[in-house]
Amino acid sequence: MISSMTGFGSQESEVDSIGRICVELRCTNHKFLETVFHLPEGLLSLEDKIKKEIEAKIRRGRILCVINIKGKEAQGIFINRKLLKNYLHELNNIKKEFNIKDGLALDSLIRLPGILSLKENKPVGMHIWEHLKPLLLQALLGLLKTRQKEGRALAGLLVNRSELLKKELCLIKRRFGSEVKMRLRKIKAEEERLAFLKGADIAEEMDRLSFHINNFQQKITKGGSIGKELDFITQEMQREANTLAAKSFDLVISGRAVQMKSQIEKIREQVQNIE
Repeated sequence: MISSMTGFGSQESEVDSIGRICVELRCTNHKFLETVFHLPEGLLSLEDKIKKEIEAKIRRGRILCVINIKGKEAQGIFINRKLLKNYLHELNNIKKEFNIKDGLALDSLIRLPGILSLKENKPVGMHIWEHLKPLLLQALLGLLKTRQKEGRALAGLLVNRSELLKKELCLIKRRFGSEVKMRLRKIKAEEERLAFLKGADIAEEMDRLSFHINNFQQKITKGGSIGKELDFITQEMQREANTLAAKSFDLVISGRAVQMKSQIEKIREQVQNIE
């Protein structure tokens, strides 16, 4: 089975001590495997762990990993006593220096920046990993399923297009055989006949193109991470089709070779999406 590099997977769950955790994975095509993270503060230490889980399942693609955590509502307040002590020390120094008699009211003190705040349930990397890992694996499973589904569709499309190439090549072979016989009947001199056969011969190109098409289909049937191999094969197919079009003495064959080049280019565009 082949897989596309395009896919999406997500999973979320409510965790009593933390809040709602949501994991999203989005994947697009890429030459190599690249993982980009959008993580909440406090989870940056988990990047390596998350990356290892992804790399164990996926070979190629650009993966965007987004994790959101909606924490529980604050259950208390936090007073920064150390900062308050510093404020009081400085304010008392100012009172003495400028002979200020006014007292320091409590309601004024708690309004000072950084003194009073709500207690937040900030996620901590290692503490949250035991809850996050199962969600990540479920999101990964969903991502893999969508990649495989699109991969099956791509495989069917590529097999159909390669079959069209086979039919086109068969027509070229038949046309080549009949046209060579017809041209030879018109040439009387043996030396001229030999020169024509040498210059017009495209049998090698046709054989190579036939081999590449068969190899391409076999790779799709075999499946696995074959995107780079398929891309290389389509380059070789394009090269042989170019030579066919350039060497052929017959306009019909040249025209069919150009049509094959167009078909191969469409195949190569689709191959770029395969893992």
